[in-house]
Amino acid sequence: MTSQLEGPLVENSALQPPSRSKDVRSMSSTNLPKGLSYNSAAPPGSFSSDLKSTISRADTPAGLGGYTYYADGAADDSLTSEQRQAEFRSRIDKETKIKIGSENLLEALNAKNAKQTKDQRLRVESELNSSNRKIAQLKSDLEAEVQRAKDQPNSPGSRLSYLFHNAPPRSPSRPLAYKEEEEVEEQEAESPSFVLSEIFQALEAENMPHDFYVERANALVELFKRHPTLKYDLAWSIFGLRIQAMLLSDSREVVAAGYRLLRYAVTDRKSLQTIRALHTDYLVIVSLVKESKASIEREQALKFVRSFLDVKDGVKEISRAVMRTIVAMAEHTEDRLRSICILTLAEILIRNPPLLVSAGGLGALTDALGDGSYQASESLSSAFLYLLDIPSRRKLLRSGYELGVPFAAFTSSSLIPANEEKLKEDAKVIAILLKNWTGLMTLSLNNFLAVRSIVSALCIPTPEMRNILLELFFDVLRIKPPSWSSSFLAGRRLTTYGRVTNLKTEVITKPPSADVEDENSRMSLLDHFTAVVLAVLLHAGLLRALQHAEEDAPDLSLKRKTTLLLGEVLKLSNQLLPSNWSASLQVLPELFHSASRFGQDTRFVATGTIYQVDSVNRTLYRSGPNAGAQGNKNPMLSETVAGMRQLEAAKAQAISQVDEGQFRTLMYETQVLNTVNYTKWKWDLIQSILDGPMLNAKRQEEAIKVTKFVHRLLSFLRPFKYRFSEAKNTKPNQRYVRAACSLMRALLQTSEGTKYLAEEKLLRQLAECLAQLDRMSGITSSSPLFSPERLSETLVGGYFTILGVMCSSSQGLQMLGRWKIINMFYHIIELPGRDDLVRVMLSNLDFSLDNHPRIILSKAMTACSKRIRIFATRQLRKYATSEIAPTSGADSSAGTAKWAIRLLVTQLYDPEIEVCEVAVKILEEACNNKRSLEYVVKCRPALDHLGEIGAPLLLRFLSSSTGYHYLDGLDYITREMDDWFLGRNDSYVAVVEASLARALADIPERPQQMQDEAPEPMEYGTVPPHFYRELTRTAEGCKLLERKGHFDEFVVTIADLGMEDEDPEIILKVKGCLWAVGNVGSMALGASFLEKSDVVKWIVQIAEESEVMTMRGTAFFVLGLISRSLHGQEILAEYKWDGTTNAVGECLGFCFPLDFQKLFTIKPWTGSFSDIRPTLSKVQMDRSVTGSDDLNARILELIKDLANTVLTKRAAADLNAIKVKNPRGFQKPALFHKVMAILESQHYRLGACRFVIDLFDKTVMRQIVLEEEEDDSSDESDSETHPEQISGKA
Repeated sequence: MTSQLEGPLVENSALQPPSRSKDVRSMSSTNLPKGLSYNSAAPPGSFSSDLKSTISRADTPAGLGGYTYYADGAADDSLTSEQRQAEFRSRIDKETKIKIGSENLLEALNAKNAKQTKDQRLRVESELNSSNRKIAQLKSDLEAEVQRAKDQPNSPGSRLSYLFHNAPPRSPSRPLAYKEEEEVEEQEAESPSFVLSEIFQALEAENMPHDFYVERANALVELFKRHPTLKYDLAWSIFGLRIQAMLLSDSREVVAAGYRLLRYAVTDRKSLQTIRALHTDYLVIVSLVKESKASIEREQALKFVRSFLDVKDGVKEISRAVMRTIVAMAEHTEDRLRSICILTLAEILIRNPPLLVSAGGLGALTDALGDGSYQASESLSSAFLYLLDIPSRRKLLRSGYELGVPFAAFTSSSLIPANEEKLKEDAKVIAILLKNWTGLMTLSLNNFLAVRSIVSALCIPTPEMRNILLELFFDVLRIKPPSWSSSFLAGRRLTTYGRVTNLKTEVITKPPSADVEDENSRMSLLDHFTAVVLAVLLHAGLLRALQHAEEDAPDLSLKRKTTLLLGEVLKLSNQLLPSNWSASLQVLPELFHSASRFGQDTRFVATGTIYQVDSVNRTLYRSGPNAGAQGNKNPMLSETVAGMRQLEAAKAQAISQVDEGQFRTLMYETQVLNTVNYTKWKWDLIQSILDGPMLNAKRQEEAIKVTKFVHRLLSFLRPFKYRFSEAKNTKPNQRYVRAACSLMRALLQTSEGTKYLAEEKLLRQLAECLAQLDRMSGITSSSPLFSPERLSETLVGGYFTILGVMCSSSQGLQMLGRWKIINMFYHIIELPGRDDLVRVMLSNLDFSLDNHPRIILSKAMTACSKRIRIFATRQLRKYATSEIAPTSGADSSAGTAKWAIRLLVTQLYDPEIEVCEVAVKILEEACNNKRSLEYVVKCRPALDHLGEIGAPLLLRFLSSSTGYHYLDGLDYITREMDDWFLGRNDSYVAVVEASLARALADIPERPQQMQDEAPEPMEYGTVPPHFYRELTRTAEGCKLLERKGHFDEFVVTIADLGMEDEDPEIILKVKGCLWAVGNVGSMALGASFLEKSDVVKWIVQIAEESEVMTMRGTAFFVLGLISRSLHGQEILAEYKWDGTTNAVGECLGFCFPLDFQKLFTIKPWTGSFSDIRPTLSKVQMDRSVTGSDDLNARILELIKDLANTVLTKRAAADLNAIKVKNPRGFQKPALFHKVMAILESQHYRLGACRFVIDLFDKTVMRQIVLEEEEDDSSDESDSETHPEQISGKA
C-alpha cells in the first residue's frame, strides 16, 4: 500500500542529529543511536506503523523482523522483554508447523513399503527430532524470559513504540555500559531543576550547529521521562521562547526535536492552550504540508497533534485549520502518513464528531472505508457505527449511506479480476457491519437495500467474486466447515467418511443426567444474534440466490461450496428460527418446481442439486459434534444415533466372541508371531485384537500359554530392549502407546493375565529406570532413560501412561508397590528442576481409587512450584465434574468427586492467586450438578479473600436452598443485592456488551505456550452470571426480591425512561434494568414477576420503536431471555412475538416478531450541518477578500479559486505571475492571516495547500510567531483576522 508507513522513527529513541550526507533532511539518513533503550512509557501522540486494527489486549505481536540472536543463544539485551517473548513465540509457532508437517509426512511414509522409504523416513525423523529439540529449548527460554519479566520491575515500555524501528539496535559494549551506568548515577545525584535551567541556558545560544540543539532537546526529553512532575512547574515564558526558536529553525531535525519536546511538556488542557498561544497552529500546518522528503518533521508534527487526544478534552483544542490539513493528507493517496491521518480522523470522529464533519473529514473516512487500502477497517467501521447509534450523532451522517460504499464493489459492472484484493477488504468491512447490531440496523434501511444488493451479487458469474461472497456468508453466519468439507469440495462422495466421523463423535457422548444443569442454560447471545442475521439474509433472498448460484456455478468446486452453504443454512434455520420460518424453507420450493418440469433439460440440474443438498444435510446431522448444536433435539436423529451405537456394540461383541481358529488366524496376520521387527507388525489389527478377543479370558490364556503373542508384545515394551523406549515421539508412533495401554487393561481383567504380568520383566526394568532418578537408591546412569531429552524425543513418556493404566486397578497398584515404583513416584515429586517429568507423571496417573496416587497429587498441589500446582489442580477437573450418585456409598465415582472437590476447596487458600482462579473455575463447573453444588456448600469455603475472582462461585451458591441459607448466614446476600442495585447493574451492561463484541470480532486466541500457568479462556458470547438470575432460582430468593421491591423499581425505570434517546447515563441505567428483568424472567420462578407487571409490553415497545439502536439490541436479547420459559413465550405471544422451540417442545431462547420488519423499522434522517459549518461568516469572508489593497484582493480571489478544480491551473499560474512581478505582496503577515482563514473555511488538496504557503516568504512566519508584525495601516485596517479566528473550537 503506497500510504503505508516506511519505518518511522523509533518513538522512545532520541532524535538523531543531522547526518553529513548530501540530503541532511532525508528520513533514511537518520539512524538510531547505538545502545538505544526502549524502557520508557508510551509517549503522547505515539502511533504504530503496523496499522492492523487490534482490540486492546496484552498480547505481543510475533515475528519482529529486526530481532537477532547471538551465537551463544543470548538475546539482544537492548530489546524489551515483550519483544523477546514475541520472538520466542514466533519461532515456536514456526517450529510447531514444521513438526506437524513432518509428522504428517512420516505417517504417510509408514503406510508405504518400509524398505523403499527407509532413507526418506530417517531424514524426516531427523528433522522431527530437531524440531522437538528446538521447541523444547524455545519453550524453556520463553518460560525463563516470562519469569525474568515477572521478577524484574515492569518496564513502562510501550508496545507500540518498538514497532517503529528500521534496524535492530545493538547491545552496547561493556565499557560503554559502565559509562552509561555512571552517567545515570550522576543524573540521579543532580537536581532536576538545576539540569532544567542548564539546558534552557544552553538552548538560548545562537548560531550553534544543528546537532547541538537536537542533543539538548533530547536531554530535556529524557529529563521529563525521569522526572514526570517536572513539566508541571515549567516557566512557559522562557520555555515557550526556546520552543519557538526551534520550530522556526531551517533544520528539519531541529524542528522535529521541538515538536517532540512539546509533546513531552503537555500536561492538561490548560497547557495545550498555552502551547497554542505560541502560534503552533500555523507552524504545524506549515510542517504538515511540506513534501515527503521532510518526513521526520511531518511525522513529529502529526504526533504532536495526536498528543492532544491523550489529554482530557484535549480534542477541543485542535483547530479546524489543522483538521483541514490532516484531511488533505488523508485524501492524498501517495502520502506515507496517510494511514496515520485516517486513524487520527477516526479517533476524532468518536471524540468530537462536529469538528471532523465541519472540516470535511467524513469524505476522507468514507473513501478509506470503501477503497480497501486502509488496513484497520475494524476501527474505522466502529467509528461510523458509534455515530449511528444515537439520533443526535446520527444526524451528522447522510442517512447511513456512508456505510454503503463497500457494497458498491460487488455490484459494479466494470469489475475486473484484478480487484480481488479490494473485494476481500470490502468483504471484511461488510462482515464487520453484519456482526454489529448498529450496523445491521443501518443496513436495514430502505427495506434492506444494502443486504439485498450483496445477496443478489451471487448471481454474477465471476468465480473470484462468488468465492469471496460464499466465504463472507460462511463468516457472518459463523459456520465452521465440518471435517469432511475439504474432501467433499475436492469431489469425494458423502458415503463412508461421514459415518466414520459420526461414530468417532457420537459413541463417546453420554446422555446428561437430570441433576446436571444443561450447558445451554447459559444462554448464548451469539446464537441469538446469528439467528437474527440469518433471518435478515433469508428475508433479503439468500436462499433463492443460493439456488440460482447452484444452478449457474462457474465450476464444480464453487457448485459444491454453494451446496455445502445451502445445507448449512437449512440446518441453521431449522435450529435457530421459529417453525413458521423454517418450515417453508426446508422444502426448497423453487428447486422442486424446476425438477418437476419433465419436458425441460434444466430439471436434471435441479434434481442433482436436490440430491446433493439432501446428502449434505444428512451428513451434517450425522457428523456434527453434537447433533443439535443449539440444543435442538431431533427424535429421528436420536433414533439414528442409538441404532448406530447398537450396531457398533454388536460388532465389538462379535469380535470378542471369535473362536479358537479365527483367533489364531488373526494373531498370525498381525505378523507378531512371524518376526520380532515391530515395524512389520500390523498395529491396527493388533489394536483390534487387544480391544476385542483379548478381553475373553479363554482367548487371553491361549495367547499367553500357547503362542508368544503376549510375550513378544511385552518384550517390545521392555526398556532395556531399546525398541519402544527408542521409538521417536511422533504422532504415528502413538499407536504403540495405545496398544500398550490396551494390553495392560486386558491383562489386568483376568487372573491369568495379572499373574503373567507380575512375573514379567517389564515392571522390574521400569523400576530400575525410575530408580536412576532417585538419589537415595544408589543406582545411577550416564544417560538415564527418563532424561529431559529422551522424554521429549522418544516414547519413554508412554511408560507413565502404562503405569497410569495400572493405577486404575487394585491389582496393578499391588504390583507397583511390590517393585517400589510408588515410592519412586513420591521422590519424583521432590525432584528439583524436573517439572517436565512431574507433568508427564501427573497427567497419566489414575486417581479414581483411594490410594497412593491421590496422596501424590495432593503433595504436588501443595509442595511443588506454582506451575506444577496449577497443572495438578487442573487434573482434578474430570473428577470434580463427574456426577455424584444419590447413594454415594454404592458408587465409587461419588467418592472420587467428593475427594476432588475437597482438594479444590483447599486450593482456594493457595498463596498464588492464579492457582485459586483455576480452582474457582473448576468448582464453578462442578456446581452444574446439584448434588456437587450442595457438597461444595457443605465444605463451607471462605472466598472473601479472593474478591471478584470468587464472586461467580458465590453466585452459584444462590441457586440452591442450602447455598442460600449459607450465604444468608454470612450476610452476603443483602450486601451483594444492594451493591447490584446501586451500581453493579450498570457495570454488567459493559461486561455483557464487551463479551458479545469480543465473540463477534473473531479475534484469534493467543497461542497458549504457557497453558499450564494461564487461566482458562473466558467463554465469550454467553450471558454472564447475574445476581438476580441466581437469586430467582430458589423460592427464598424470590421472596427476598419481592420484599426488597427491586424488580418493581426496574419496571418503573423501563416504563418511564425506556424511550430516552439522548442522555447516555439514562440509557445505561435502562439497559441495566433490562438485563436484570430479563435474567429474572428467564427463570421458571421468575414468571410471577412478569405476570404482575406490564414490563414485557414496555420491552417490546423498546425493541420495536426505540431510536437508540443499541437499546433495541439490548431489548431484543432480553426478550430472548424471557422466551427461555414456556410461560415467557406465552406472554410474548400476546404481543405478537414468536419463540423458537425444538422438536420436543423445549424453549431455546430465540424469538422474533411475527412482523419481522418491525424489529428493523427506524425513521430515516437527514444530515444537519448548519451549526457546524466553517468558521468564517459571509461578512468575514467579504472583509477578507475585499481589502483596500486591490493586489491583496486579487490574491485572495485567486486563492479561493484554487479550491475549484476547474479553475485551479489558471489561478496557480496567475499567482505565480503576481509573485514574480510583486514579491513584496507575499511578505505581509496580515495577508497571511487572511489566506489561512480561507484555507480553513474551504476544502483544498494537499498540493494546493503547499502551493499557497510556499508563496509566502519565510520571514512572514517568523514575524507572526515572534509577534514582530509591522503596523501597516493600509492592510491592517481591513484585515483584523487573527489566529484566534482559525482556532476552530468546535
